[in-house]
Amino acid sequence: MLRIGIIGCGKIAQVRHITEYLNNQNVKITALYDVNFQRASTLGEKIGAKAYDSLDELLSSDIDAVSVCSANFAHAQNTIAALNTHKHVLCEKPMAVTLEECEAMVKAASDNKCTLMIDQNQRLARAHVKAKELIEQGVIGKVISFRTIFGHGGPETWSIDPGLNTWFFDKNKASMGAMADLGVHKTDLIQYLLSAKVKSVRAKVCTLDKKYADGSKILVDDNAFCIYEMDNGVIGYMIASWTFYGGEDNSTVIYGTEGVLHIYEDKDYSIVLNLKNGETVKYQLDAIQTNDNQTSSGIIDAFVDCILGKRENVIDGKDVLHAMKTVFCAIESSKSGKKIEV
Repeated sequence: MLRIGIIGCGKIAQVRHITEYLNNQNVKITALYDVNFQRASTLGEKIGAKAYDSLDELLSSDIDAVSVCSANFAHAQNTIAALNTHKHVLCEKPMAVTLEECEAMVKAASDNKCTLMIDQNQRLARAHVKAKELIEQGVIGKVISFRTIFGHGGPETWSIDPGLNTWFFDKNKASMGAMADLGVHKTDLIQYLLSAKVKSVRAKVCTLDKKYADGSKILVDDNAFCIYEMDNGVIGYMIASWTFYGGEDNSTVIYGTEGVLHIYEDKDYSIVLNLKNGETVKYQLDAIQTNDNQTSSGIIDAFVDCILGKRENVIDGKDVLHAMKTVFCAIESSKSGKKIEV
């Protein structure tokens, strides 16, 4: 039985990590830490875990692994501290707020021979796994281009402390906005689906609408528009947005020489395959998670199985580095107005 600690007891910890750990018979959550001790204490009483006053105290307890669910700016320091005490780590995305921090996390995992998994859970969605199989089988021929989108109405209703002054809008705590919150998911996903890396990016990362309670524009981006050139010659675009006020869009379309794959675009079918010969094939595999409809992401089971040696680390920190590099390059491209090689 693995003993789990939770670092950061906000919304993502409560609705995903803790919920999924409680449904896994191979683990027990024994330790909680949050900068808001009362939040951790109240949650601990509810699930039968001990709340600690400090991160050091939690890491000194008899836990085997942790989920890092703190604000973005603390991901690296919390992860490295855990790895240096020989705890396995599942860290929320974005991995960290600088490339140097991301690389330091990977080094700490290697030095301590511990698992470091990043919660890029879109790789685990059943329709994405199936789409990758179809692409590799050549069902749509040679891939030419793509478009991938992740947009919703923003995190102000999602945060554990909802409202216009949510930590997601705090530059010091979040560092980045929609590009790191949503864009990194779709960047990592398109690399997974196409078995290719982003070679270059031209991007506009900006704040179009979101405002603080005082009416001033937020200091992180609420939209990102990116053109990606992959190292296999495929070109496409990625949009991440916190200003889709009419409903969530988490879809991807892959265009090939023999057909088109529509993934999580149709409300009734998770994949719709339109072939060049006029044939249409529809797959109902699952429904993509939304902020309003949280289902099991599979990430906790993957993390636990990896620690127990039942499967490989499917989303290793080292493997996520390139997606993070792309995020930072997109921000640089937006500032410079130039195409940036990743």
